[in-house]
Amino acid sequence: MRKTDILEVTSRKLAPFILMFGFYVVSYGHLSPGGGFQGGVVLASAIVLLFLCHDTELIKRYIPVRIFIIIEASAFMLFLIMGMLGLFLEGHFMAIFLPVVRDGEIPAASYILIMNFIIGLKVGAGISLICYYLFRKD
Repeated sequence: MRKTDILEVTSRKLAPFILMFGFYVVSYGHLSPGGGFQGGVVLASAIVLLFLCHDTELIKRYIPVRIFIIIEASAFMLFLIMGMLGLFLEGHFMAIFLPVVRDGEIPAASYILIMNFIIGLKVGAGISLICYYLFRKD
């Protein structure tokens, strides 16, 4: 496929806004429709747009593949740590272990927000890695 200057310029200008919208979907997923998975897919779509409109080797120079691998592995470990903390502190895997902020309130929203960010980073990095390996030229 022949890539034009219009595609390259448009993708470079549009990708930061897509990333910002992805973080918005992740951060407001505990209050509105959306969340970690949906926001992660939106985050990955910005990277996929760059892969489609530019050469993967050019993108790899600015964002090394190792960064995506580290983000995905770290998010997976954080997810397991959050689950195990719930298991050890409250007796159930993924139990809410955060201290109660006010009289009798459960801090579920802050726990869900943390989990949304972890899942969003995991999904975004994973889909970006999958698409990188699909689009690269050997």
